[in-house]
Amino acid sequence: MAITPSTLTSALAERFFLHLSAPDALALLDRPSSEWTAFATSWDRLGPDRYMADGGRYRRRRHATFEVRAGALRRKPHQPHFQSRDYNPLNGDVQRWFDPIEPAIADSAILRAIFERFTPVFDTLDERGAGAAWHSEVHQFRIETSPAELGRPTPEGLHRDGVDWVFVMLIARENVAEGVTEIGDNEGNPLGRFTLGAPGESVVLDDRRIRHGVTPIVARDGTPAHRDALVVTWRAD
Repeated sequence: MAITPSTLTSALAERFFLHLSAPDALALLDRPSSEWTAFATSWDRLGPDRYMADGGRYRRRRHATFEVRAGALRRKPHQPHFQSRDYNPLNGDVQRWFDPIEPAIADSAILRAIFERFTPVFDTLDERGAGAAWHSEVHQFRIETSPAELGRPTPEGLHRDGVDWVFVMLIARENVAEGVTEIGDNEGNPLGRFTLGAPGESVVLDDRRIRHGVTPIVARDGTPAHRDALVVTWRAD
């Protein structure tokens, strides 16, 4: 059965997270393949993350913030990403300035489709009016790995982001093994374990009730490899 906004709402109300296959996620967003090619290529232009408290140089990223109302999108002035140590014990309590997301990507039809499909679902689940504002952050991540350095998508471990809703979509896996997504509740009980393996494969979750993490990635053949992901968050504004 195809995923619709109605079935998405029902599943999240029941389980607080949903793993979407690549065909289901891409059908839900309904954008042509030509747009996905240009969108995914932008991950080749991410800048380094210089804030890794573990000393790692395995993460690249770009970042942008938006005001969202019922899917309508307004980009906010560039600002730092901040999490308290309550949510990010490794890199928390620091204002982290990352390179801004390129204008063409921030204004892309794919990103707009994500907001248009998911924001009304979250409005319904949280019983918010359609005109209520959300603060959203969009992150482009590339995690690199090689024989010289292990790539850690979530070095802070199983965690919450400190927002209301989180959407994670795999963009690419090049020469990568492992990188398993793990889902648990706030008491630490495991709820799911799966690998985002195909471009477009996604997970959406209620960050107030669900913890998530990704195990380290390794290269399949001992040469450099990377995992690209898009993370979008919503927080009541």
